[in-house]
Amino acid sequence: MSKQPAIIVDNVSMKFNLSKEKVDSLKDYIIKSIKKEIKYNEFWALQNVSFTVEKGDRVGILGLNGAGKSTLLKVIAGVFKPTEGSVTKHGKMVPLLELGAGFDQQYTGRENIYLYGAMLGYSKEFIDEKYDEIVKFSELKDFIDVPIKNYSSGMKSRLGFSIATVVSPKILILDEVLSVGDAKFRKKSEKKVLSMFDSGVTVLFVSHSLAQVQRICNKAMILEKGKLIAYGDIDTISEQYEKMTN
Repeated sequence: MSKQPAIIVDNVSMKFNLSKEKVDSLKDYIIKSIKKEIKYNEFWALQNVSFTVEKGDRVGILGLNGAGKSTLLKVIAGVFKPTEGSVTKHGKMVPLLELGAGFDQQYTGRENIYLYGAMLGYSKEFIDEKYDEIVKFSELKDFIDVPIKNYSSGMKSRLGFSIATVVSPKILILDEVLSVGDAKFRKKSEKKVLSMFDSGVTVLFVSHSLAQVQRICNKAMILEKGKLIAYGDIDTISEQYEKMTN
């Protein structure tokens, strides 16, 4: 008996228009746009990608730089609207893409917990309840009333990860986020994600570490120049990917 689908990606393509010429300022860009003097090259980051992720599956997305991995996750998360095709999702999704991308640099860590939480759809009451848990996990108690602009990139990522993972979603989208912070925090964040699997969460995971994908995922796919070239069980796809990259 087959499991129910969590994500259906149907014939998705994503096109970007890349300017052929260098434009020095926004003013020049607007003037040239009005005069229709800017010429573009079409770049298809994804081409006719189709697959289904079943509920409870943990799928690693493998591919070299520029293969379209992050673009695919952003299309699934709803950050980008695909040029062609459609994405259907069943269940609450938490995308961990660019951790802390919604932070206000002038606000303190404390204020950003509420701001970023609201962007992820959490109520103030929910954040009040989970506030101590978020701060404890981030290990930023001594810096929580310091403006975010004074945080290192690792500190911002730790806070973003701690806020985003305070709920157990039905679908979790991970883009290189388990490489944030120092080795101790990386181990801790991976353990947190692994603990979510007990509740049957569905995972889409991009990582440059094949070993990490093998630890976390039961299935994998390979993207090459925006095209899906393989999708199946983790052992088969890992073997194929190793042959490609050696």
